[in-house]
Amino acid sequence: MPRLFKLVNQVKHYEWGSPRFIPELLGTPPAGSPSNDGAPWAELWMGCHPASPSHSGGVSLGQIIAKDPIRCLGEKTARKYGTLPFLFKLLAAALPLSIQAHPNEAQAREGFERENRLGLPLDAPNRSYKDPNHKPELLCALTPFTGMCGFRAPDEINDLISNYFTRRHGGTENNAQYVKDSLSSVSLCLCERSLGNRLRNFLNALFNLSDEARKAITEFILSHEPPSSPPCLRASVPPCEEKGTNSPEWGLMRLFAELYPGDPAVIAPLYLNVFHLEPGEAIFLEAGVLHSYISGFAVELMANSDNVLRGGLTGKHVDIPELLNITGFYPQKPRIIRPAATDSFTYPAPCEEFSLTVMRGKSGEANTFPVAAAQDSPAICIVTDGEAIFADSGGGETVLKQGESAFIPPAALGEPPLSVRGHFTLYSASCPL
Repeated sequence: MPRLFKLVNQVKHYEWGSPRFIPELLGTPPAGSPSNDGAPWAELWMGCHPASPSHSGGVSLGQIIAKDPIRCLGEKTARKYGTLPFLFKLLAAALPLSIQAHPNEAQAREGFERENRLGLPLDAPNRSYKDPNHKPELLCALTPFTGMCGFRAPDEINDLISNYFTRRHGGTENNAQYVKDSLSSVSLCLCERSLGNRLRNFLNALFNLSDEARKAITEFILSHEPPSSPPCLRASVPPCEEKGTNSPEWGLMRLFAELYPGDPAVIAPLYLNVFHLEPGEAIFLEAGVLHSYISGFAVELMANSDNVLRGGLTGKHVDIPELLNITGFYPQKPRIIRPAATDSFTYPAPCEEFSLTVMRGKSGEANTFPVAAAQDSPAICIVTDGEAIFADSGGGETVLKQGESAFIPPAALGEPPLSVRGHFTLYSASCPL
């Protein structure tokens, strides 16, 4: 069996994607050229998910693994999962992704079976569960990256809504009093005795605002200048420069209101934490965490699933009752993972399905590929900068240039691991069983 399979991967052209990040990494013609019409390139999938499997030599990666799963996956991974348990992606966001959360294992299994019983085709636009798997995920920035993740504390949400809406205006302006009254009624949920009920009932009340109230909130955001950020937020995230304001929350709300007028999720920056990643920094999201990625280019690694429950900022299917069913209603601040200044760093992720390692090579130095034989682990790697030369013990070499990726089975018993040299940055996804 080959020590390395070069991959051909499929691209998803969602409306929120960037026309340049993925094409530039892959070295394809620039947007607007005859062979690249400037359509958004949102995601590139590397793995075995049936929705968009990778191929090598004209054969799908799933078929390659199915022919000899123990050799391709290692004994532990083959016996536990039977296939590659993770999905590796490039994610390129020029516009915000939907407000969303992912189910845990029990929720995914139950939801998948329920929608099967209802006879919904897997590609039905109103289907939420595409497979029976949970979807923890780790995102690592390749460029500066902005997103939202986890609920703020109820008192903080209440203060922010007051600062931006209900405390600022009396009843003489156009729709200010109506907006104030509508959001004040929603904010009352944040004063309930139970913490979980506060956040759940707040979100439910927000999503159930009348169409008239939703429209008024959008008009208010688009027709008013922002106030100063509250003191608790002034050092939390960089200014929203594209909107010309030192209030990042208001800048994001204006962006959302322009893109999705009438959507109550336009005020999401007030109930979710806004975070910013510099290149190399990462964030891990467990099941049930409400989030949205807003802008930037990143590698994303997750369990082998495409289950998404959406709650706004999208033209796709939104299922609020099911989103409320699978979301965890507790405050949670994003925990940013900052890599050590070493040639190889593995990002900590509390799950069995995947592990992400970044490896940097210097010309002329040969290193052992970070998935050692002792791990008995398959890997998919992608070169994001430079050129990596893989060599096996028999003298064979394979070159991966920027944008190229490969599937690497674990070393057979007694077989030395691959070595890699060159000047490169490489991200490797593996299964750490």
